[in-house]
Amino acid sequence: WGYYAACGINKEALIFKEFRNSLNLAMAEQTKKNYSLYERIADVHLRQIINKFYQSFNHHRNNGAFNLLGVRTISDVVLLAKYAAGKLPLGDFRHEFKTDEDFASPLDLLDITLDRAIDELTRPIDAIRHQAKTVTVGTSRKEKELKGIIFDLLEELKIAAKDMTYRNVMTVSRIQPAISGVRGYTIYDINNLDAQGNPAEGSTITIRKKGGVAKNMKSRAETSTMLMGTKRTIVSTGHVYIGKGKADGAAIVILPILGENESVSHLVLLHVDYNEFLPAGEKKGVLGYRYNDIRNLVNEYNINWDDGYLEKFPIADLFSEPVETLAGRIKQLVITDN
Repeated sequence: WGYYAACGINKEALIFKEFRNSLNLAMAEQTKKNYSLYERIADVHLRQIINKFYQSFNHHRNNGAFNLLGVRTISDVVLLAKYAAGKLPLGDFRHEFKTDEDFASPLDLLDITLDRAIDELTRPIDAIRHQAKTVTVGTSRKEKELKGIIFDLLEELKIAAKDMTYRNVMTVSRIQPAISGVRGYTIYDINNLDAQGNPAEGSTITIRKKGGVAKNMKSRAETSTMLMGTKRTIVSTGHVYIGKGKADGAAIVILPILGENESVSHLVLLHVDYNEFLPAGEKKGVLGYRYNDIRNLVNEYNINWDDGYLEKFPIADLFSEPVETLAGRIKQLVITDN
């Protein structure tokens, strides 16, 4: 009886084995494509694999399976599956799973945890058969480093990409192909936020460092340390700002950088130049959701969309102007041409 009971438990392990095999195959394909960690997590195919397993796992668990799994193993599988599928912020992952590495991958830790689950579920039958068991502890995969004109500058400035939110890393990755150069930068310190990390009455902004053309530019933070205006909004939302300077209209990108408590501790303002020769097809990619918003609004004017409309505007305008304004300008162009 004990042997057959152990066989039943071993069948539970097959659920984890099949998932691990599918996961490893998907990750091998990602490695061939030189995906970064963020691209891995954003991969739709990988998310489908994880979601399918998660549904199966919950179904069996709700029906009394996995009784021999340790509490920590079950909780780790649940949490890591959510992190690996992008359902939980990577900022929280760093605090829940402490490792010796600067930034471990939730996919790697999920792989290791699946091995632990398989070992716990197959151990009973192996004990009955008196078989030796070698535990696979998993191997760390070398993730593609985040490269590009902005990420390279951040590395020079000793600012880690892991100190940005997943959303912001993906935004920077998306817009980098449109940027031909960074002419200067200013790093700001943000202090005196409230307990929730939001701007408060006494929140301050001070300049830590300048470089390039920014050295010869005056900043409001040099005369007043009060956190206000656009920068206050960026600290509040935590989102990358892509727009124009209020004083000179020059193209800028502002990156919120997180501190130890996961609230914004620094802002990095970049003075950028755009590649105006970027083909329309690539402009679609760097614009992201804005492309669809502009196209949809133009269609509401009963105008058939043409990607060639994107060639009519500087990239800085495509990034910074309200989509309603851009759609209106396209409408006027069509009326004028007709």
